[in-house]
Amino acid sequence: MDLPLNSLKARLSADDPTPHIGLFSSLADNYAGEMVAAAGFDWVVYDAEHAPNDIRSLLGQAQAASGYDIDVAVRPWTHDKELFKRILDVGFQTLMVPMVDTAAQAEAIVSWTRYPPAGGRGVASGRAARWGLVDNYFARANDQICVVAQIETVEGYNNIEAIAGVSGIDALFIGPSDLGASMGHLGNAGHPDVKAAVLDAIARVRAAGKPVGVYASNEDAAREFAAAGATLMLVGVDAYVLSKGLATLAARFGPN
Repeated sequence: MDLPLNSLKARLSADDPTPHIGLFSSLADNYAGEMVAAAGFDWVVYDAEHAPNDIRSLLGQAQAASGYDIDVAVRPWTHDKELFKRILDVGFQTLMVPMVDTAAQAEAIVSWTRYPPAGGRGVASGRAARWGLVDNYFARANDQICVVAQIETVEGYNNIEAIAGVSGIDALFIGPSDLGASMGHLGNAGHPDVKAAVLDAIARVRAAGKPVGVYASNEDAAREFAAAGATLMLVGVDAYVLSKGLATLAARFGPN
């Protein structure tokens, strides 16, 4: 049996200029996760930072999405070597790690996703290795691991070149809401200062030679960030899409 190839990592490595459009999935449910996978997005990030996902729910959603042409990733809830090991062992190959503030943090994160001697990932023949059926899995697995570092604080923003320079960091992803909060603009990710910082971050990551992504909550912002060089885009959250759709439907038929 052959090793599954990480098409998102290949795309990032090739520095494809076409925007890769995706969605945060926070419903923590296999059935809903399959609907997201079928919707036509390029990639999905299963959110375990702000949503009630655990290892078993993440596994179920990965299985539900496996029959669809979509790249899958996980956002873990903390920086933790043992957590990363479990996420990788159930078969995920891409981690989008929140709140990366320093190059030292980025180096540790990369190390936790690699088998020795390149890193310190624990050795097991789980689902990722198809229970030992993948040929030469341990010798080849490191090459298919993709790490995206989220820049979400002023400290991370100030250290962006150093983080981008860490070997094994495949891309950086700017989170405007948390960056805005760190800048003193909580709840106002569209503030001119935050927008300027996001555009500057995109330019600096591109100048450092790494792909860059960003969360864009509306079409105008998505187009502007793409024009600035962002190629990894998340444009919504499934829970918000459902909530707003239900509220709109209720308003149409509710009391006038």
